Amino acid sequence: MADRPLSAVPKIGILTFHRCINYGSYWQARALVEGLRARGHDAVLLDHHCEQVNRVEWRCAFQPLLPERSARSDFPLYKKKARKIIDAVDRLPRSRRFSLHAPDAMERYDLVVVGSDEVWNMRHPWYGGKPIFYGAGIQAKRLASYAASFGNHDASDGLDAAWADKLRRFSAISVRDDNSRALLRDALGVEPDLVLDPCLQFPPVVPETEQETERPYVALYGHNFPQWYGEAVRAWADSRGYRIVSIGYRSAYADEQAIDAGPEDFSRLIGRAAAVATNFFHGCVFALLHDRPFAAVSSAYRSNKVRDLMRTVGAEPHLTMDPEDAPRIGDLLGTPLDPAIGRRIVGLRQQSDAYLAHALA
Repeated sequence: MADRPLSAVPKIGILTFHRCINYGSYWQARALVEGLRARGHDAVLLDHHCEQVNRVEWRCAFQPLLPERSARSDFPLYKKKARKIIDAVDRLPRSRRFSLHAPDAMERYDLVVVGSDEVWNMRHPWYGGKPIFYGAGIQAKRLASYAASFGNHDASDGLDAAWADKLRRFSAISVRDDNSRALLRDALGVEPDLVLDPCLQFPPVVPETEQETERPYVALYGHNFPQWYGEAVRAWADSRGYRIVSIGYRSAYADEQAIDAGPEDFSRLIGRAAAVATNFFHGCVFALLHDRPFAAVSSAYRSNKVRDLMRTVGAEPHLTMDPEDAPRIGDLLGTPLDPAIGRRIVGLRQQSDAYLAHALA
């Protein structure tokens, strides 16, 4: 393919987990592509495809609570949720579809941005170890990352030299958590930039819908909560006369099950809540985005990224770790966020913007 004229707007591809049936994956992909396009860049999501990955995604969509199995009566609701997310993805700017396993078939780009999400997580159950996310075979003049993460691949486990060598092709590297930063520091001998998740960097605007005056509620986002945590959230909600609305999953602790909520419904439900209870990374992100009081509980799979997000924005007290923290849940849910957290996010946006100006130049 001939080089484009120097006057043309650079063509940017974004490589991420944009087709995961997950609110966070959708929103980080949308926020990044819309954020770059708002800056005047010709940016699209790289629409990789894999039948095996699709099958696993849909199995997970219908049985998200494993080892507890979903009731068959919930299947239509989980299907509606999944279809809303997939339809929303299909409305985003995307490249021509290509095989996840044949990146050499993709169009050529001036720059490919890898991230956000757990794009470098070697332990991801179906994307882990896919060479494309490390830049292998990508048709681009330059590679950069934005808010990439190794997820629950801990820095103490290191990174094999063969994978580290692939990342040396990147002209600019940024990550969204300290665990990923430490891992790359050890593997590459560089100090990656620490930047915000795209949802915090490019806050999405979700149109409000008309609503009747409603009884206040706690937004519950996640699943497989520790019993002590669920009971503490339930007790606090009862003490205030609040409902609990579970978003995207069935929960025994909830009064209402918004299982089939679409991605914009998810954002609105978080934004209207009196408080947010979650064990998901993007549950925390959207609570911060909407300035909602929240109490997060750590889970084994998400411990690195949730812990590091709290540390990065100065919200460490909002993360609970064990049953001894149960008495703090009500205080966290009932107390407005410290304004210092918002000021810290503003500063991090400036830091992230400086990185993007360098990486995209």
